[in-house]
Amino acid sequence: MKIKEIIVVEGKDDTRAIQKSVDADTIETNGSAISMETIEKIKLAQQVRGVIIFTDPDYPGEKIRKTISEHVPGCKHAFIDKKFAKPKSGHGIGVEHASREVIQEALKEAQTMREATGELISKDDLIDAGLIGGPKAKERRERIGELLKIGYTNGKQLHKRLMMFQVSKEDFIKALKCVLQEEKQ
Repeated sequence: MKIKEIIVVEGKDDTRAIQKSVDADTIETNGSAISMETIEKIKLAQQVRGVIIFTDPDYPGEKIRKTISEHVPGCKHAFIDKKFAKPKSGHGIGVEHASREVIQEALKEAQTMREATGELISKDDLIDAGLIGGPKAKERRERIGELLKIGYTNGKQLHKRLMMFQVSKEDFIKALKCVLQEEKQ
């Protein structure tokens, strides 16, 4: 599988995992303190070939994703669920621990964030759905993020991510029904 865009990852281990999974070039951020030199490389990559941001599903990974998005608009985003980013033994979480199939699927499903054009899903909808506050909110958000391919977010960020990816109310309701059905089983 050949990827046209340049994939932005956090480090060398992520690059190795990507290159074992697909034919692609990467730019490494070398952690969450991204230098302006790296931002400039990513800007050039976006102009020439396009960029897919593929960071770890954790706080530092989200911080890197946000920093790049602020400086380089129009990038695609690939996400993996935390459960696929854990090592077989030991600690940590990261793209480097994901299987070849998980990496390929995430890159195939990469999407571009866009500024929202009108509110499709309200914060009240999220509260009513039990995605903000409540005993199962975190688990529901994790599953919604997985089903909609927008990654996991906390309660505050879910609404923003739904808007940025312009998730329709219809797709949101479909995913929510699926989550609620799974809970009953």
